Amino acid sequence: MGTFREERRGPVEIWTLDAEDTRNAISRAVLAELEARVARVSGGQEVRAVILTGAGKKAFCAGADLKERASMSEAEVRAFLGGLRRTLWAINTSGTIFIAAINGSALGGGTELALACDLRVAAPAAELGLTEVRLGIIPGGGGTQRLPRLIGPGRAKDLILTGRRINAAEAFAIGLVQRLAPEGRLLEVSLAMAEQIAENAPVAVAAAKRAIDRGLALDLEAALALELEDYETVLRSEDRLEGLRAFAEKRPPVWKGR
Repeated sequence: MGTFREERRGPVEIWTLDAEDTRNAISRAVLAELEARVARVSGGQEVRAVILTGAGKKAFCAGADLKERASMSEAEVRAFLGGLRRTLWAINTSGTIFIAAINGSALGGGTELALACDLRVAAPAAELGLTEVRLGIIPGGGGTQRLPRLIGPGRAKDLILTGRRINAAEAFAIGLVQRLAPEGRLLEVSLAMAEQIAENAPVAVAAAKRAIDRGLALDLEAALALELEDYETVLRSEDRLEGLRAFAEKRPPVWKGR
């Protein structure tokens, strides 16, 4: 593995996509490494949260590597897209929490990568956009589905059908990003968010994420039933009992993740 730099901060890992020469674009090599990394952290409870960001100040991720794409056959493009969709779905459904720290341009697949994360923090220079129609294609990594679920169909159509780019302030105003970081403090703000999440019970965080994400596709009655199922999961957990003991004893809880 060599397209990402990795830094560990307790239960949080910071993955920096280190390909400034291509504006941190998603090549086949980048995608293969990202898929392997997601599988690694999703298979255990040691890493509670991952912060994804890009090297440098210009780009979070410029989307697919278009120079590489130009040499691909249609079959190779389909295979690449299948791998991208599989990897983003793995991020979506992981029990680990993913935070996109958007340090610069996040266009096309870069915005789709950010959308697959649970939360998004933007630097002042951040710029987002699903610009695929300008290249004669459509978002194929989940953008047409994740974006309207996040900001509503009207706003999503505005962005997707025009292919326009928006700055950090507009992205925050429409709910595309959850927090704006002051200049030079993107990782600080993202890390504080990740650490606050990591302080909580692993079983409860994973169950809450699952209930929210799965419930979005259901009507309210079915979604409430789903919430109750996930509540039963935490009700039977050792972590719930530890939380009660720690509260009574006025000490920090020691979570077991079960």
